[in-house]
Amino acid sequence: MSEIPAKATESEDPSDGARAGAAGDSAVAGATGGAMGDAVPQPRGDARTEPTNTPWGDAPSGPSDDARSRTAGASTGDPTDAGTDIGADMHRATAKSPGGPRGAAPVESPVEPSGEPMGDAMWQSSPPGSIYDYIKVASFSIGADGLVDQWSLRAEQLFGISPERALGMDPIEAFFEPDQRERGQRKMAEILDGREWTGVVPFRMPAAEDGEPGAEGLAEVYVMPTTTEDGERAAVCIVVDVRTLRSIETDLAASQAIFGQSPFGFLLIDTDLRVRRANKRFASVFGGNVESHRGRTVHDYLPRSEADRVAATLRRVLETGDSITDMHVTGFIPGSDDRRHWSINLYRVHSGTGRPIGIAWLGTDITSRRAAAREAAAARRNLALLNEAGARIGNSLDLETTARELLDVVVPGFCDLATVDLYQGLLAGDETPRALADGSAELRRVAFASAVSDAPFIGGPAPVAVGAVHHYPFNSPCADALRTARPQRVPAEDGGLIQSTLAVPMVAHDTVVGLAQFSRTKGSEPFGDRDRALAVELAARAAVCIDNARLYRREHERALILQRSLLPPGDPEASGLDIACRYLPGNAATEVGGDWFDVIELPGHRTALVVGDVMGRGLRAAVAMGELRTAVRTLALLDLEPAEVLSALDEIARGLGTPGGVQQATRAARQPRDADLSEVYLATCVYAVYDSVTRRCTFANAGHLPPVLVEPGESALMLDVPPGMPLGVGGEPFEEVEVELPEGALLALYTDGLVESRDHPLDEGLQAFVGALTDPSRPLEDVCDHVLNTLDTHHGEDDIALLMARVQGLPADSVGDWTLPREPRSVGRAREYARTQLTAWGLEPLVDTAELLVSELVTNALRYGEGEIRLRLLLDRTLVCEVWDAGLVQPRRRRARDTDEGGRGLQLVGLLSASWGSRRTPRGKTVWFELPLPDGGTPLTDPAEALLSLF
Repeated sequence: MSEIPAKATESEDPSDGARAGAAGDSAVAGATGGAMGDAVPQPRGDARTEPTNTPWGDAPSGPSDDARSRTAGASTGDPTDAGTDIGADMHRATAKSPGGPRGAAPVESPVEPSGEPMGDAMWQSSPPGSIYDYIKVASFSIGADGLVDQWSLRAEQLFGISPERALGMDPIEAFFEPDQRERGQRKMAEILDGREWTGVVPFRMPAAEDGEPGAEGLAEVYVMPTTTEDGERAAVCIVVDVRTLRSIETDLAASQAIFGQSPFGFLLIDTDLRVRRANKRFASVFGGNVESHRGRTVHDYLPRSEADRVAATLRRVLETGDSITDMHVTGFIPGSDDRRHWSINLYRVHSGTGRPIGIAWLGTDITSRRAAAREAAAARRNLALLNEAGARIGNSLDLETTARELLDVVVPGFCDLATVDLYQGLLAGDETPRALADGSAELRRVAFASAVSDAPFIGGPAPVAVGAVHHYPFNSPCADALRTARPQRVPAEDGGLIQSTLAVPMVAHDTVVGLAQFSRTKGSEPFGDRDRALAVELAARAAVCIDNARLYRREHERALILQRSLLPPGDPEASGLDIACRYLPGNAATEVGGDWFDVIELPGHRTALVVGDVMGRGLRAAVAMGELRTAVRTLALLDLEPAEVLSALDEIARGLGTPGGVQQATRAARQPRDADLSEVYLATCVYAVYDSVTRRCTFANAGHLPPVLVEPGESALMLDVPPGMPLGVGGEPFEEVEVELPEGALLALYTDGLVESRDHPLDEGLQAFVGALTDPSRPLEDVCDHVLNTLDTHHGEDDIALLMARVQGLPADSVGDWTLPREPRSVGRAREYARTQLTAWGLEPLVDTAELLVSELVTNALRYGEGEIRLRLLLDRTLVCEVWDAGLVQPRRRRARDTDEGGRGLQLVGLLSASWGSRRTPRGKTVWFELPLPDGGTPLTDPAEALLSLF
């Protein structure tokens, strides 16, 4: 056995550092392998004497009373010396010894200074997480004969010897090498003589029962003399495995390196979610020294909302044990207003017994990495934006649509607000608008898009409405961009919503066609150089498409001048109908034909659909077509039934070309003479009246081709409408047919040029037309194009007129219908009904006017009408009010004299309403008036001013 200095001689003993580390850095060890609660028992102060020249380098001490008192304290189970666990182990081991303990003195219960026994707390086991969970501490006692008389369970675990085998064994003979046994016997004698001793001793395990030699080890031994109950001297030995201590020392060193040398912020957070320990890196970021952070919480470092989120995560980690990897946290550091980003890793740490004692926090600053990621994402986003622009911009040869396509691409992906202004002169067809060179020419705002609000320029100049014509001041950045054809930055208005704006000229074929502005609001990232280059590229692509659309529009308008002269002005619109129409004139060889169509709005949200064909060609047929078309519109305003309209048209057609008109034509027809057929004007016509409230349509036909109806989910069919005689023949009445049209049904009216030609008989053309209507759910414009492309419509032998309407009935919640008794109280009730219904529709600005006019019409119905009174309100593109009664006398407007007390009711209706009138019904009459909606662009008439204008 080699000579190893005793612990009391020098401090370089390997176990010193381990004990010091265990005492000072137990919390750090908890971060790597679990926290350690108590330090390793330290040697008594009186044992640290000068070293002697004994072979073992021990530190003997005399059996002083002070030493005995300390030894007795250790044997009585003082928790600071691990007496609780040791005493328990020794008690269990003694129970296995035959005959009981050999000479062991009875252990006295600890008492308070007052003499009262101490509480049970003195006998509690060391709490989980103490140092004894990590180091291997064992105890055994030696009797007066120098043999083992008590053997603890931990001694059995450390040395691998059972109590039955250990009791009565000589420890010197069992554990020491033969050449060291003599010295060991001398040391044992000194110990039994009452001297304490501590030191590091090499030992060898006793051979196993099968003869296999035992393993070698190194133990720190603390021997305390005791006295048996018979007064004989004995000893208690406490043994610590030095290898375990060195392992703890290594772990502590590693833990200290993590905290002291780690480039990342490291925190140890206890179960109360407070900082138990922080490393220097963390303290250097958040200020102060390491100790100043002890006891803080995440709310001391992060904004409240972010701290609440992190605290909830810490609690979840502590409860579940699930680690968190790469959790992103945002906050600020002291002395800086820049937002910082950290990546946090969290994991729960445990004691040696597995009890959770806290959370380890490892943080890395990823602010620069986030910035680099944003740059890369911005580059990818810009490429994707250019790709999207190439796919979406320029799909339509329409200026406004192309401008909107540009804004659809950039808002909100590139900016929050955007506008497109085009030179007014270019839109009007001028090749070189005046003042184009200096950037002060007039521009029209053709598109605007916003991702934030409808009124984005708060605190700045008044916004320019879409469609408005304006110009920029000469010294403004926008005018400079138009002059130089280079993008400019527009300064933000103080207190406004905008923080960054780019004014980018739209250049196509070296010509500036307009200006695009891209704006970002406060809170968004300002425009950079990369954004500026992207904006120029987007504006250039859109400019080329807009210039192409401008050239196409110019040529298209020139080609449509002649065609528009033969069509109704404007796009046909109707209440409860979606309208699409086509007119293809014949070629130059066939001259101009007499085909026409018309869509006429009638009172009560009803619509008249007309398609006609004057027989013949040339100027004569065109003039006849114009006269008949004008007559139809005039008769429609009289609100006649369809059969009555055709009867009146028949008389007009017979009078065309006759100097005396219709009456002269009638008298001439009665005289027996040969008719000059060349002077006879014949025409076919179909006239239909559609009611959007009931979705019923009444047809009358004068020798025309039958209408075609396509119901949803059904095949197309030709309606069985009696054709009647052509207009101009006369002598035969016309029949009416009423058909209820389902929602979504498609109605088609057409002329014979669509279905008849020299190569295709009429029957084949009708079947082909019916077969072409296979998908009525498509947009009407597409259906029209499909029909014209499917049928042979390019022969140019005759004009082609096609009118298609899809049924879209008025919703039930857009109709208010009430029946009123003939009594004076009905006037007030009618006003109340009107007020309630208009309020429900959100038409409060119309309430006063509508109440006044309803009161007038209901009062007239009470005075001059008959039967019950019916009030109906219809809401579509306008508001229509109808008052029905059974009287047949039509109201007649007259001008009251200044002295008349009455007679001004209908004048007031005419002044306050957009239009009014009356029509006959099968059971009486209907008086109606129409009001524009508040958002329709038509200004409302002030009732007070209207009343004053009557006088």
